[in-house]
Amino acid sequence: MSGTSEGPTPAADLDRSAVTESDNTYRKSYEKTDETTGETTDARSAPTTYEHAFAAAALPMAVVDRDGLVTAANEALATLIGADQAGLPGRIAADLVDLASDARTWHAYREVLRGRQARLRCTRRLKHPDGHSVWVQVTIAPLAKDVPGVLISVSDISDRRELQARLRHLQMHDPVTRLPNRTLFFERLSAALEAESYEQSGTGRIGLCYLDLDGFKAVNDTLGHRVGDRLLAAVAERLTRVADEAGFARAGAPLVARLGGDEFALLVEDSTGTEQLADLAESALAALQAPFDLAGQRLSLSASIGVVERHAAGTTATGLMQAADTTLYWAKADGKSRWTLFDPERNAHLVTRQALSSTLRPAIERGEFVLEYQPLVGMGDGRLSGVEALVRWHHPEFGTLTPNRFIGLAEEDGSIVPLGRWALTTACRQARRWQLDHPGEPPIFVSVNVAVRQVWDSDLVADVAETLAETGLAPHLLQLELTESAVMGSAGRPLQALQALSDMGVRIAIDDFGTGYSNLAYLSRLPVSVLKLDGSFVRGFQYDDPGDRPNPADEVVVEAMIQLAHRLGLTVTAECVETSAQASRLRHIGCDTGQGWLYSRPVTADRISELLDTRTYADAPAGKP
Repeated sequence: MSGTSEGPTPAADLDRSAVTESDNTYRKSYEKTDETTGETTDARSAPTTYEHAFAAAALPMAVVDRDGLVTAANEALATLIGADQAGLPGRIAADLVDLASDARTWHAYREVLRGRQARLRCTRRLKHPDGHSVWVQVTIAPLAKDVPGVLISVSDISDRRELQARLRHLQMHDPVTRLPNRTLFFERLSAALEAESYEQSGTGRIGLCYLDLDGFKAVNDTLGHRVGDRLLAAVAERLTRVADEAGFARAGAPLVARLGGDEFALLVEDSTGTEQLADLAESALAALQAPFDLAGQRLSLSASIGVVERHAAGTTATGLMQAADTTLYWAKADGKSRWTLFDPERNAHLVTRQALSSTLRPAIERGEFVLEYQPLVGMGDGRLSGVEALVRWHHPEFGTLTPNRFIGLAEEDGSIVPLGRWALTTACRQARRWQLDHPGEPPIFVSVNVAVRQVWDSDLVADVAETLAETGLAPHLLQLELTESAVMGSAGRPLQALQALSDMGVRIAIDDFGTGYSNLAYLSRLPVSVLKLDGSFVRGFQYDDPGDRPNPADEVVVEAMIQLAHRLGLTVTAECVETSAQASRLRHIGCDTGQGWLYSRPVTADRISELLDTRTYADAPAGKP
């Protein structure tokens, strides 16, 4: 009977030449001399009780000498391996139970034969002469202390192995779709990413399509879980068919697995590149587009797929799944019913965003934020009338960050409240300091940006009142800027807060006016004193060459907004003023204040102190007073 081991391990080199060397010693160990007659007989010719038990035992056994040759074997062993019992003595025991097929087992077996190891137990798959295979557990142990050789006992564990295989199949497969489940998927994925798996053969690449059904929850909620399970099973059938077709001309089909809920995965080992994965994703989407007929229910379905394809070397299962999950999210966010390929640059941006989000609050406590100030200049006289406070984050890893990198994150996680409170206090304290340092000059006001969440999540009115009282800054020297969409949509508490602040004497400005709701009828009922025109309007005035002319429509719109604001008693500030031509035209149509690089970039508080000594900016070149 031949045997095969559980894994593809190299066979050991059998040393069968040592038999003749100890044959005489082995034979004499069984000879017995009669003291009366002087005759010598073989002790093996007189069966003992132990030999009868050995022969009758149901457990297959064999006695093996120190050279590895069978000296005796019972009928149970002969039956198990399909051999003639009479022909077993003298045969090499390792051949009978496949002990030489891997080096480790062969070495351990030799150590037991030599008395250097107490016991060996291993599992082997033996092939019976009639063609079927038998799984056995082989135990090798020394005989009695003074008796040379070992006893090999063999247990048939085929039924146990079959049961284990069935249990493993149940454990590793999804009961609804009968596809490999998450556990088996990760087992296959981890194996595919092992170096010996891709270094010996194949492309050395791996690909994954991570699929999520769009709107599946609605099916469960409206039609019930029974219909939902049928739908999942039908989806599994279609994806399996897609995988089989994709693998028809290749070494193997992609592994289709259900990872849980309505999430599926198609794993491509030895992928040939992103084109192969893109074709697979397209085929999967096309297969799911056809309506499903389920017990009288006709359902239409779509899916979103995240596609990742890369070198297997250096890739981990966790890293691959994170990339796939991120890409699936992109596919959902981009409109669903589509596949999206992983983009390292886009992912790096998200990673950075997450890193910033997780360190925002500690950064406020560590004092990593500073304020810079951009001058607000009177269009008529060119004099400095105020400044806008702009927050900067001196990040220890990413350098100095402007508000567009972190304000949105701060609004999302609520850290905008402590950050906004810090900016308000710092700006007001600095404005008061300028006032005290330049007593002979009219004081300038400071404009601070406020997010709507600051109104909802804190008592902004109380914060402002407390700050003004603490710093000694007059209310009219503080301007609070809110975006147009936030102010125009204000009602209830936000509107009450704005009214209270206005009653206190604080200026309220609408930032980026012209890009949001533009509800002009509502504008007259808001406690607003300043409109800040969005820079997109001002850019229409950008011309320096005598042959260039501004867009007439832009001029008409801006002039109309300025006239309307003035009729409502509001002043107008133009953002993004970069050229003298822009400033001249804005001044001509009545704009009150300008802000932009023509006058100055955002600068430190010390630089503003220097500018207060000059005050005049009339059509100054960018970045200079």
